[in-house]
Amino acid sequence: MGDDSNQPLTSPTMNTYTEAVKEFTKNATAFIEQLPLLTKARGAYEQAMRASTEMRKVLDTSDENLRTLMTQLEKTINLQELKFGADKKPAEPAKVETMKRTGEGGGRDYRWP
Repeated sequence: MGDDSNQPLTSPTMNTYTEAVKEFTKNATAFIEQLPLLTKARGAYEQAMRASTEMRKVLDTSDENLRTLMTQLEKTINLQELKFGADKKPAEPAKVETMKRTGEGGGRDYRWP
């Protein structure tokens, strides 16, 4: 009866292990080297989101101010229409005055009536 735990690893198993360790080390090292890019990307993303939120606040406030002003304008116009509508009298025909000639002869002396 033999003890298999003390036998040396077979060559194919050792080669598989060695290649896997090399592959892991290479890829993990390359990934770690790129971590600063991930940090920079995240920082830029957060900065863009803060700016976007700020722009939305400014636009929302501006839109609300515009709506309020437009509402005031509409109310003012409606009040004026009501006021002028109540004060209106029937229109009278316009009187046309003619100019009268003041002098005899060829002069151009005119006066208002």
